[in-house]
Amino acid sequence: MSDKQQVAAALAQALPEMDVKEIEAKIERPKDSSNGDYAFPTFFLAKTLHKAPQMIASELVERVDQDGFEKVVVAGPYINFFLDKAQVGAKILQTILADPEHYGEIDLGHQSNVTIDYSSPNIAKPMGMGHLRSTMIGEAVARILEKVNYNLIRIDYLGDWGTQFGKLMAAYEMWGDEAEVKKDPINTLLKYYVRINNEADEHPEYTEAGRDWFAKLEHGDEEAWRLWHWFREVSLERFQRVYKMLDVNFDSFNGEAFSAQKMEEPIQLLRDKNLLKPSRGAEIVDLDEYNLPPLLIIKSNGTTTYITRDLATALFRKRMYGHAKSLYVVGAEQETYFKQLRAALKEMGFNWWDQIEHISFGLMNLNGKKMSTRKGNVVSLEDVLNDSIDLARKQIAEKNPDLENADEVAKEVGVGAVIFHDLKNYRRNTVNFKLEDVVKFEGETGPYVQYARARAESILRKGGIRDFSDVDLTNAGAEAWELISFLGQYSEAIKRAALNYDPSVIAKYALELAKKFNQYYAHTRILDKDEAQPARLALTQAVSDVLKSALNLLDIKAPDEM
Repeated sequence: MSDKQQVAAALAQALPEMDVKEIEAKIERPKDSSNGDYAFPTFFLAKTLHKAPQMIASELVERVDQDGFEKVVVAGPYINFFLDKAQVGAKILQTILADPEHYGEIDLGHQSNVTIDYSSPNIAKPMGMGHLRSTMIGEAVARILEKVNYNLIRIDYLGDWGTQFGKLMAAYEMWGDEAEVKKDPINTLLKYYVRINNEADEHPEYTEAGRDWFAKLEHGDEEAWRLWHWFREVSLERFQRVYKMLDVNFDSFNGEAFSAQKMEEPIQLLRDKNLLKPSRGAEIVDLDEYNLPPLLIIKSNGTTTYITRDLATALFRKRMYGHAKSLYVVGAEQETYFKQLRAALKEMGFNWWDQIEHISFGLMNLNGKKMSTRKGNVVSLEDVLNDSIDLARKQIAEKNPDLENADEVAKEVGVGAVIFHDLKNYRRNTVNFKLEDVVKFEGETGPYVQYARARAESILRKGGIRDFSDVDLTNAGAEAWELISFLGQYSEAIKRAALNYDPSVIAKYALELAKKFNQYYAHTRILDKDEAQPARLALTQAVSDVLKSALNLLDIKAPDEM
């Protein structure tokens, strides 16, 4: 039974007319710990009991089962519960130390399948800083959902189809140099793509040439397919280098081209249900009743659109994985598009249309400037990660010049700093990235959290105790309560992050835990050799374990030394 459930059970005795779950939902945590660990407001009872909330609170407290609490008191319209700190604290520490790897887990998912579509870069272009958001929000959400017992299927739905590849092929036909491409594939192909986009306004025939090449690709032209395979192969090889740096792994790289081979089914279903309507030579699905723009399914030249492939993808994933949720981690500008996708599936008669969920996110600006591949002002994610590692290496050399595995730690700190800076922000907010602010060991940064955990490990090495099975955990001291109590809130943070697909909840929890531990360290002589030292070291171990767990949920390493 959790602390909150204990409070609800105590109140249930005084409120027999209310379900214990209803009571639990009303329980709050006071902002000021001097007002107790939990508080129960009585405002909502005033209407039915026809009494002032203060009077209700005073009467109820007399009937509350106070066994197991330090005290239960009335404060105006609130009943404030003070936990038995020594016993509750010992229980929290014991739970963490007994199984740190699984601490905080909740069974929300019951092992049901969830597909999650994230990262999904376009082939023939470098992964830019803009891809960091989808990649790391997606990976963190996947890890958080696994923590609450969902079975995740990670999908990198490569952008490997569409008119942009026709444009690229047209550009290669006009200006391409095979030797140049082989020497530096991604940057050379990007150069061609940017050039044809920049010159298309003056040369509208370039756009038409791009459409023609894509039509060739859709109709199986041998040269178009040769170029497509080549561009895809060199791109995926480069992407994998970045994913390795980020420790991100996928179960599937099936992209748009894979779905393009499966479009006949959704098109036929739309025809069978009379949902396809002619419109200026094209075919659309009318979504007026949903207050949404129409869906363009087949263009006037006979080629398909992105949504046609996404409908095929949705049908394939449901059939293949039997998912309870199908998540798409895509920018907020696509909100209308995903509403259209859900509406189309509903119109087609699929009762699982509402399992499609769009996890949207805001833009990432670099030093205040928006990045665009089409304009060519893309910043390579791989380059930024390497620059961050170099910056971390310099700071580590200053702080700890004798660190044995300095290069490995620099990678963990440098990459972790970039990831944490992104994930500490609510995903729908715009994020401004400035490297020198990201790789700092002080402030609200990843290295600050990593350093707090490394400090805990250093204390534990000096303390010389790693087995706490026989330690009296009630002996940690009153000054440890705020820190221990916060450790006890980890499961609540995980649940909130999972329900809202919000990794920033975990990042903020990790930051706050690091701050509380540093405050505890500053005011408590943890290593003093007295009878309470083993309990203080046990607390330090618990903090180290939970910090490592929280960082892992964000796909950030937790070095033992820094």
